Amino acid sequence: MWHTGDVSSQRPNILFITADQWRGDCLSLLGHRVQTPNLDALAAEGTLFERHFANAVPCGPSRASLHTGMYLQNHRSGTNGTPLDHRFDNWALQLRSIGYTPSLFGYTDTALDPRFVDATDPRLRTYEGLLPGIEPIVEMGTFPDAWAAWLQEKGYAIPEPNWRLYTEKQDVPEFEAGGRFAAPLAIPKEHHDTTFMVDKVLEYVMPQSDPWCVHLSLLRPHPPWVAPFPYNELYDPRLLSGFNRAPSLEIEANQHPFLAAMLEKSHYRAPNDQKMARLRASYFGLMSEVDTQLGRLFNELKQGRQWDNTLVIFTSDHGEQLGHHHLLGKLGYFDDSYHVPLIVRLPASLEQDSRPNRVGAFTEHVDIMPTLLEAVGLTAPVQCDGKSLLGLLHDKASSANWRNEAHWEYDFRDVASGSDLDLALNLTLHQCSLNVVRETDLSTYTLRAYRRYSLILQRTPMKCGMSRDIPIIRSDARIRAEVTVLANES
Repeated sequence: MWHTGDVSSQRPNILFITADQWRGDCLSLLGHRVQTPNLDALAAEGTLFERHFANAVPCGPSRASLHTGMYLQNHRSGTNGTPLDHRFDNWALQLRSIGYTPSLFGYTDTALDPRFVDATDPRLRTYEGLLPGIEPIVEMGTFPDAWAAWLQEKGYAIPEPNWRLYTEKQDVPEFEAGGRFAAPLAIPKEHHDTTFMVDKVLEYVMPQSDPWCVHLSLLRPHPPWVAPFPYNELYDPRLLSGFNRAPSLEIEANQHPFLAAMLEKSHYRAPNDQKMARLRASYFGLMSEVDTQLGRLFNELKQGRQWDNTLVIFTSDHGEQLGHHHLLGKLGYFDDSYHVPLIVRLPASLEQDSRPNRVGAFTEHVDIMPTLLEAVGLTAPVQCDGKSLLGLLHDKASSANWRNEAHWEYDFRDVASGSDLDLALNLTLHQCSLNVVRETDLSTYTLRAYRRYSLILQRTPMKCGMSRDIPIIRSDARIRAEVTVLANES
């Protein structure tokens, strides 16, 4: 039996949840086929921000923006493994300064500043470091040591390396080999990593009598896309063949030299449609599993009388191309990679008589830190590029002074793998970045490159089977370039 206390007069509990690689359209309340009844219910109690965008991809740069409130061009942690400057503040340090113990279940993907640790520190060998100020209760990552130890106690044989727990399937035919559904994970749902993580959060928070702060950073629906039974069978792969893309790779690649170069890379190029349908089925199944487990967490908090005093934020670090534009993963300039869900549910102490259930204004990950701080009476530090969302929830006039677009960045240099993308695009490594300004009726894709030639907009529309024509970009040897490309909403 959980111990509970009267926390109505105290600071709020904070439950800050991030999924990994969750597309912004994948909520059943938005009419998507994926079933998310518990997140739908959370949004009904709180507010869904319909046009919320990550500020960078992949995981490390995006989470750096999420945790510091800063754009990539300011925090400069541009790739997985690029150190985050130790001088920057973050929400965990701020909350710790007023008595919270920010507690981590999962990961923050914060590469440590090497100037402040010993050169032999093993943490310098990974990008999966810890955000300064946060206390790891259950640390997870590529190697799920905590989950593996828990499974071993239950009698499971642990493979070597233990990340194979994410990938090993039951011995049944895969969908492409004639199976009816995507093959299920060998580990059953009651022992899956998502279940394990929620179990551990409950063990931690339910006995608490003082205000607590938990960052639950779930892996799913990040690959590997192998869902446990019955989630592998929730979505029929035969019904998942529709894609927003040009009729061929060649036509898609004509959009821009950058896109052509990325489509040449096998790890970004979507597989054949049959395999892609199976991957989508598993991806959606993992989402529904996360939703089920979050529902269990929410219900326990309600039964333990902790719910009314808890601020809940649910979002994702970034999205996923999922076969759209012939791409897989997160990259480039399309909405698919950056549009993510954001649901904010206020504690009773911050609720007002009138609160919108949906907000259509553009919001960004840099707004999360200022929101967390204002909710506990703190002022966001001057480093923050974002603004608190509480104004949009409390003051209708605030929306009139809000931003009219979203902004994101992508640093596509790949030093670690020795990639020659910079050579293919006639760029230096320092020029391998793009900035996007996403407006309401169209997407404005701005590629800033300090190179010895300019990009010329050729006003020859290219029919791609999309919502609008996309102009072609060609290069011409000349001077520094800053080009705006009008393209479709993906």
